[in-house]
Amino acid sequence: MNLAAIYLEVRPQDIAYIKFIVESYEEVGIIRTVDRKKAVIVFLAVEDFVDVAHEIVKSLEQEIPLSEIPPPADLTDDWLMTELATKPPQR
Repeated sequence: MNLAAIYLEVRPQDIAYIKFIVESYEEVGIIRTVDRKKAVIVFLAVEDFVDVAHEIVKSLEQEIPLSEIPPPADLTDDWLMTELATKPPQR
């Protein structure tokens, strides 16, 4: 399964809400916390639902402050993100 990573910087108090909203859209993707201190999360969207994922982010932007950011340089604190970064995409 190919996943698209959408990195977001958010307020720490909004992480659980974002996770709840994203995961209520079954099969679109999941949220992982990349950096708890900086409140950076990643929305791992299933390739077939990338457009839907971006629409969810746009909708969330209307409710809470968040910004899309480039991938952080250091992802070593999260085993899943480290593994995804080292595996070539499957086709």
